[in-house]
Amino acid sequence: MRIAVIGTGYVGLVAGTCFAETGNTVVCVDKDRAKVETLLEGKLPIYEPGLLELVQRNVAEDRLQFTTDLESAVQDSLVCFIAVGTPPDEDGSSDLTHVLAVAEAIGKCMNGYKVIVDKSTVPVGTARRVSEVVAAHTSESFDVVSNPEFLKEGAAIEDFLKPDRVVIGCDDPRVAEIMKELYAPFVRTGNPVLIMDVESAELTKYAANAMLATRISFMNEIALLCERVGAKVDGVRKGIGLDRRIGPSFLFPGAGYGGSCFPKDIKALLHTAEQYDMELNILRTVERVNEAQKRLLVEKLKKHYGDDISGRTIAVWGLSFKPRTDDMREAPAITVINMLLEAGATVRASDPVAMEVAEEIFGDRITYHQKNYDALAGADALLLLTEWNEFRYPDFELMKTTMKEPVIFDGRNILNRKRLEEIGFTYYGIGV
Repeated sequence: MRIAVIGTGYVGLVAGTCFAETGNTVVCVDKDRAKVETLLEGKLPIYEPGLLELVQRNVAEDRLQFTTDLESAVQDSLVCFIAVGTPPDEDGSSDLTHVLAVAEAIGKCMNGYKVIVDKSTVPVGTARRVSEVVAAHTSESFDVVSNPEFLKEGAAIEDFLKPDRVVIGCDDPRVAEIMKELYAPFVRTGNPVLIMDVESAELTKYAANAMLATRISFMNEIALLCERVGAKVDGVRKGIGLDRRIGPSFLFPGAGYGGSCFPKDIKALLHTAEQYDMELNILRTVERVNEAQKRLLVEKLKKHYGDDISGRTIAVWGLSFKPRTDDMREAPAITVINMLLEAGATVRASDPVAMEVAEEIFGDRITYHQKNYDALAGADALLLLTEWNEFRYPDFELMKTTMKEPVIFDGRNILNRKRLEEIGFTYYGIGV
C-alpha cells in the first residue's frame, strides 16, 4: 500500500517507519526543511530505542522517504495520515490549527479518492471538522478515519508492531477493510482490531490516558496516607494489584506523571466536558493531585533542612519524564529544579539522554554532568526523579564518599532503603 504520513514528530515518524517495515511504500512529509534534511542524513530528531535502525533499513530498501513536498506525497498515496502536533491552548483545549491546515492542504492537492486518517490525538468532533475542511477544497471523494495511537515513549516500536488493540473509527465498512488490511501484519497473533464510530474512537484515546493517570494519582494519594499511618505503600500496591479486577500496572507511586500525553489529554478532556456543561470531578482531582506530587520531594527536602535550602548543592538524577526517552514535556524535573533554584539552591543534574533538552530549558542556571556520579560531587542531597536502569543499583559506598551529606530523596522508590540506611544514608521515599 502507498502511504503518506504528514508530520515527522514522535507519532508520525514511528508510524511511518513501522508501516514501511511491513512492506508498504511510505513518504513522511514535514514542512520543517531542517528536520527533513536531518532525517535524510540518517539522523533522528527524537530519541526512541530501536527507531534509528528501522529508519535506516527502510530508507536503504527504498520503502521509506522523507520530503517537504506534501502535494506529491498525497497524490502518490491512497492513505494519508495526519500526525501533526495538537498542543494545548491556554484554556486546555487542543489546538487544531496544524491538523486543519494539513486537511486544507490535502484537499487542495487531491487527485482521486483518498483515505484521510487522523493519527494525532484529537478531541471528539475533529474528524467531522477535517471532513468539512477537505470538502471545501476538492470535488474528489474521500473518507476520514479516526485511528488513535497508543504508543508508550521508550517502547513505541514494540507497541506499534505488537499492539494490544487497534482502534479504527469510520462510517463506511469498505474503509474499515482498507484499514484492517493495513494493520493485518501487526495483529497476526489475534489481538483485536476494533471498528467503531468516529466519535467513540476519538474519545477512546482520551479515556484510556485519563484512566492511567487516575491510577497514578490514586496511588500517590495512598502513598501519602501510608506515610501518615505508618504503612508501606509497596505492600499495599502488591496487595491490591493481585486482584484480577485491578491488576498491577500503573500502581507505582512517584514524583508525578508528565510527558506529552497525560497532562495534555486530561486538560483536553476536561475542556470537552465543559463544552457539554459537564464537570469531570475525578479528573479535576487527578490533575490537582499530580501537580502537588511534583512538589513533594522539594517539600520533603525543605523539611529535612528546616525549610531553608539556600546555598545548598542538590544533585538531580533523571530529567526526562520517564526512562528510555529524552522527552521533558511536563516532566516533574522541571517543577522540582525550578523550585530548587527559586529557593536559592545550586543544582547539578545528570540524565542518560535528556541533557541537551534540559539545557534548552534551563540554560546555564544549572550544571550538567554526563556521568551521574560526577553530579554528586559536594552535594548536600540527591533527588532521584526518573527510574532509569542506570540508577537502580549504584555504588552506594562511592556515593557516600562523593557527597557532602549522605541524604537521598528517592522519587521513584527504586533504591534499597535498608542497604542505604545500613551504610549511613538518610533515605526518603514516597509512601515508605
